Amino acid sequence: MFGPSFMSFLFIVFIVGYFFSSAIKILKEYERGVVFRLGRIIDLKGPGLVLIWPVIDKLVKVSLRTITMDVPPQDIITRDNITVKVNAVVYFRPMEPIKAITEIEDFYYATSQIAQTTLRSILGQSTLDDLLTNRDKLNAELQKVIDTQTEPWGVKVTAVEVKNVDLPTEMMRAIAKQAEAERERRAKIIHAEGEFQAAQKLADAAKIIASEPATLQLRYLQTLTEIATEKNSTIIFPLPIEILKPFIENIRNK
Repeated sequence: MFGPSFMSFLFIVFIVGYFFSSAIKILKEYERGVVFRLGRIIDLKGPGLVLIWPVIDKLVKVSLRTITMDVPPQDIITRDNITVKVNAVVYFRPMEPIKAITEIEDFYYATSQIAQTTLRSILGQSTLDDLLTNRDKLNAELQKVIDTQTEPWGVKVTAVEVKNVDLPTEMMRAIAKQAEAERERRAKIIHAEGEFQAAQKLADAAKIIASEPATLQLRYLQTLTEIATEKNSTIIFPLPIEILKPFIENIRNK
């Protein structure tokens, strides 16, 4: 049906199409390509249009975007012998694509394993209180240690964040009791400080009244005015002797 010339033409078209499809590679802005020629690295390509020799060249793509990796929950025994479950998130990106390909088989998997072991090691040296209150300090220490170990692979760890700390039920009850006791202690201290300030003000007022007897008389008159506004049928009001002293002295002088 088809002659040899037509079959040869189809074979040539297939070879040319295969050549161009294998030779032309397009790398996005955030991608780089490590080119191997006969097993040896010859260059780092991208972004944009990249031409390689089919069969003898191989291009391995590496994304330079920041990778967000969840660290699975780890069972950790803190320095004060409390077992907790802690998970975290790690942000990292390959800065040197050639190292990320040649120095480690799978930099993503390796970074995940390093993050898990470092999480158990660093948090195991901390107390529970540090784990709950000094989260920023622990995050910085985790980032520094993991980044040091991934640096030979050309991977930069930009941040490590501890997400959740799951406590045993008994420990949660103990923390709740401790928080309640702390609130009661603060309430008693505030009440005692209020009583002390009130007593101090009363003592200052007593000193002023003792130095100026007329102040006491004015206070009694003010109290009498306030009572007079009430709708009471009978008012029993104690009369201080200091008010009568001037009258008594006048009678004695006569």
